[in-house]
Amino acid sequence: MRGTPRLVAALLTLLTALLLQVTVFPHLAWNGVVPDLVLLVVVGAALVTDPRFATLLGFGAGLLLDLAPPADHVAGRWTLALLVVGYVVGRLAHDHQALTGRPSYGLMVVAGAGGSFVGTSVFALTGVLLRDPVVEVGQLLEVVLTALAWDALAALVVVPATVWLFTREPGRRTAPALR
Repeated sequence: MRGTPRLVAALLTLLTALLLQVTVFPHLAWNGVVPDLVLLVVVGAALVTDPRFATLLGFGAGLLLDLAPPADHVAGRWTLALLVVGYVVGRLAHDHQALTGRPSYGLMVVAGAGGSFVGTSVFALTGVLLRDPVVEVGQLLEVVLTALAWDALAALVVVPATVWLFTREPGRRTAPALR
């Protein structure tokens, strides 16, 4: 998928993930941490698109997450974190796999967990550097590990669904005929 359909798919997927993340998942919070669906959408898109698109998608997704209520942190922290995730996952996927096909299911789950660790760590470390009082320094490791557990669980569904959305052929509605 290239061009405008890819951009529309990215925006609709990000908005859906953002709405679910800020409205439904706070009711399922574990130690105040919810699954980061927006981060996982960036990871899924980064696996099957070029690193430049993934970086820009991460920037836009992070900006949306920073501005969405109930944002209780210094603005820009999620923007930086998801920009880094988009770039790192996009670069690693682009450098180490053939871009012609879909990545394996195992790679998608590992990329989701790895992206979660990188993104949550960048978010947490920027909070320490900016002296954002949301989480104390002693609780950072607990928060990062809780987020990693939630995101690894959510990555089982979100990353493959995002990869499918970005690799499907828009005009094709039926299965190909068997020969």
